[in-house]
Amino acid sequence: MTSKDEMRAAARALRKRLAQATPDAAERLAGYAEALPGRGLIALYNAIGAELDTGPLAQRLVFEGRDLCLPVVSERDAPLSFRAWRPGEALAPDAAGILAPAPSAPLVIPEVILTPLLAFDAESGRLGQGGGYYDRTFAAYPEAVRIGVAYAGQRVDRVPMEPHDMPLHGVLTETGYIPARKG
Repeated sequence: MTSKDEMRAAARALRKRLAQATPDAAERLAGYAEALPGRGLIALYNAIGAELDTGPLAQRLVFEGRDLCLPVVSERDAPLSFRAWRPGEALAPDAAGILAPAPSAPLVIPEVILTPLLAFDAESGRLGQGGGYYDRTFAAYPEAVRIGVAYAGQRVDRVPMEPHDMPLHGVLTETGYIPARKG
């Protein structure tokens, strides 16, 4: 097992415990919607398992007049694409079985991409699930602002970073927005 694999296993267990211990985290997260950078289109995600739910955040962002989209997996080794979406609109499973907007929804390019994660550090490192979807997507959309969404307790001392890993611009948690440190 690599150090990232070991870290992922421990981080999944921790995230599950944090989700159980903080049932109001999604509502608290929504309270920090105004802290998100930019004024353009925001890409959210549909939470899977113990990922922090972005549903209440989506409602808050729409209330504030923000436009939203969701990621779509069309091919296993390709970057995510994004389709326009608003809370309440119909969703259907994409190629990975994750609920996403229908193919009839317009393809869009987000200004801000919110990403789930397993762990993050003070140096803007992000530990993802290991499938590479967000790494490929960040490389395909280099101008997008990359924001992790996590429980505050998912912060670790150091996330091992590889050359293809793109640092986050910040992390949004149930306790507030943490901007990336400026080098």
